Amino acid sequence: MAERLLDISGVSIAFGGLTAVRDLDFHVDEGEIVSVIGPNGAGKTTFFNLISGMATPDEGEILFEGRSLVGLDPNEITARGVARTFQNVRLFPNMTIVENVMVSQHSRTKQRVLGPLFQTPAFKREEREIRERAENVLGFFGSRLVGYRLEQPAFVLSYANRRRLEIARAMATQPRLLLLDEPVAGMNPIETAELTGLIGRLRSEWGFTIVMVEHDMGVVRDVSDRVVVLDHGVTIAQGSYDQVSTDPHVIEAYLGRPVDAGRGESQ
Repeated sequence: MAERLLDISGVSIAFGGLTAVRDLDFHVDEGEIVSVIGPNGAGKTTFFNLISGMATPDEGEILFEGRSLVGLDPNEITARGVARTFQNVRLFPNMTIVENVMVSQHSRTKQRVLGPLFQTPAFKREEREIRERAENVLGFFGSRLVGYRLEQPAFVLSYANRRRLEIARAMATQPRLLLLDEPVAGMNPIETAELTGLIGRLRSEWGFTIVMVEHDMGVVRDVSDRVVVLDHGVTIAQGSYDQVSTDPHVIEAYLGRPVDAGRGESQ
C-alpha cells in the first residue's frame, strides 16, 4: 500500500469574511499525480498557498509525511520536501538560467556565513555540486535550457521556456511533492503536448509525487491518476477523470446551471 504523503483535514480559511476554502479534506499518496480543477474562484490557488506556507489556515491540519506544515515559513516547507511553481512565472530575470536554478537550492546548503566569506574548500565543493545538479535538472528539458543558454539571463527566454525554467527550479530543491500551478497556461498546442509528456516523466524518471492545478482538461485527462474538483472552496467531486467529467455537480459548477443527473446533460 502506498504511503500517505500529504493529508489535509478540515482546513478552512476566510479573507475579510469571504470563505475561500471550507472544511477541506484532501490527500495524496506517494507516487500519485492528482489534478485539482474547478471554475474561476473555486479556491485552487488558495489551496496551493495553504500547502506551501503562503497562507495559514484558520482551522484544520496539513500533514506532510505525518508532520504538520501549519505555521511554517515557505522556505521551511521547501526544506521539508514540498516545492511549487506559480501561475504567474516568478523568475529572477537578470540572473542567468543556471543561477536561477542554483539559487533555488539554498534551503539545502550546509555552508552558511564563513564558507562564502572565506571561500573555503567545503564551500567551493558544495558550489560545484549545486551547479552540477542545476545542469542535470535543466538537461531534463532537452536542449532548450542548456549549452550556451546556461549563461543567458532568464529574461531572454520565450514564455514557454520560462515556465520550463520555473519547473526546473522547483525540481532542484529535491522535493518529494511537486505542486504545479497551471503548468501549461499560455502555451500553444505543440508546447502543451510536450509538457504533458514531461509531467509523466517527472514521476516515472524523477520519482516526484505531483499535485497539479490545471484548466486544460486534455492535460488533466492524460496525466492524472485522480481528479479533485473544488467549487467555492468546497470539494464537490473526486475520482477518475471519466468519473468527474460526467458528474452532474461538476457540469453544473462549470456551466452555471442545473443538469439532469440521469443524463448528465444541460436542461
